[in-house]
Amino acid sequence: MVPASDNDSRKAEEITELVREIRERVRARYPDSSASNGWIAVPDLMPLVHARDAAEAKVASIGSVNPRPGGPLNAVIQWVKRNIARGLDWFVRDQVVFNRQAMACVEATIEALNEVNRTLIKLSLPIGELRGEAAELKDVRSHWTAWRAEWEQKLFLNETQFLRSLADLQIAFQHRATLMETNFRDIVKSQHSDYLGALDRSTLDIQKRLWADLQKIRLEYDRLIHSELRVVRQHVAALSHEPAAEAIPARPAPSQEPRPGMDYLRFSERFRGSEEYVRNSFKFYVPLFSGRKDVLDIGCGRGEFLALMHEAGVPARGVDLSREWVALCVQKGLRAEVADLFRYLGDLPDFALDGIFCAQVVEHLPPDRIPEFIRLAAQKLVRDGLIVIETPNPECLAIFATHFYLDPTHTRPVPHSLLAFYMEEHGLGGIELHRRSPAVDSIPELAEVPQGVRDALFGGLDYAIIGRKLT
Repeated sequence: MVPASDNDSRKAEEITELVREIRERVRARYPDSSASNGWIAVPDLMPLVHARDAAEAKVASIGSVNPRPGGPLNAVIQWVKRNIARGLDWFVRDQVVFNRQAMACVEATIEALNEVNRTLIKLSLPIGELRGEAAELKDVRSHWTAWRAEWEQKLFLNETQFLRSLADLQIAFQHRATLMETNFRDIVKSQHSDYLGALDRSTLDIQKRLWADLQKIRLEYDRLIHSELRVVRQHVAALSHEPAAEAIPARPAPSQEPRPGMDYLRFSERFRGSEEYVRNSFKFYVPLFSGRKDVLDIGCGRGEFLALMHEAGVPARGVDLSREWVALCVQKGLRAEVADLFRYLGDLPDFALDGIFCAQVVEHLPPDRIPEFIRLAAQKLVRDGLIVIETPNPECLAIFATHFYLDPTHTRPVPHSLLAFYMEEHGLGGIELHRRSPAVDSIPELAEVPQGVRDALFGGLDYAIIGRKLT
């Protein structure tokens, strides 16, 4: 028979071993019961498990006695304890049941807490991610707040700078637009002025060419009419049975100068005008003779016109009855000779001249010799040759009260219509008339006369008639 002390010792060891195994099973069953997470602090259930194990051990040890060392005394003590425990078994039975129910409740509580821990552990990872994202969001928010303040400041500065730049651009654009508009207006105005100038020049050029063409056409018609009239006259002369009238012999040139007994040079200086005055008056005719090859000045006088021709580079010569005046011209280096105009022209070959100038001469000729002078002049001119005759204007009544009758060598004034008729009769066309030397310049009192009356009766003191050889 095994001693009671050995049985108690063995039973205590079994209980201890059983408690150890229970702890190991609990640790195996709840491996994470004491674990904690970095994000969630999981409650440690091990103290609760140890307390439960201790309570279970206490429950299991109810009705047993503590083992004691062997020996007769201890064996007696153990036997007494066991008998007392058996005797009290009915008394502690309900307590044992209660303790076991309480332990079951504790076990269920531990299991629930352990399930909560497992759930918390499962939620730990997403919670950690959320906390990381929350930290990032917090960092982003803090940075975004600072960035927003800085961005708003920069936005304000940029907006201010932009508005200033926009205002500057608007001002610059407006200024540039104003300049462009001004330049455009100036250019348009300049182009318009240039266009009007070009239009005026073109119009003037067209008018000049038109008048030149009309003048040429007129000259051609005058030539044609003159040729037809000449042919008709020749036919009429051939059909006439009357004997030809004997030619009237030309009056012989006077053997002496037709000058009265006076100093005619001094007379001309006083009543005709100084050389400078006459020279300025004759400048009007210089462009008409430009480009001519041989010009004759009939009645060259002091050589005013010859000097102008010499300055213009136009070959010119003169004739006059006054030896004194011819000597004066030669002294000036001008070509001049003493000759009667009828004899001089008669000795020249036909078509020898391309220009004739005769100023203040025809009023000295007998009226019946003026047609002869025109005929001779026309014969000596080449085709398109030019003749210019200047003489006092009988339309102007002022000449009869001033210079015409002052010259005793004047015969009578010659109307321009009569000279034009003579010129047309002898093949001269393109007749032009120019009234010169307004009387109001010599007689200022005429300015008080009405314009119409002054123009009709007190116009130019002289006139110039211009003709061109048609054939």
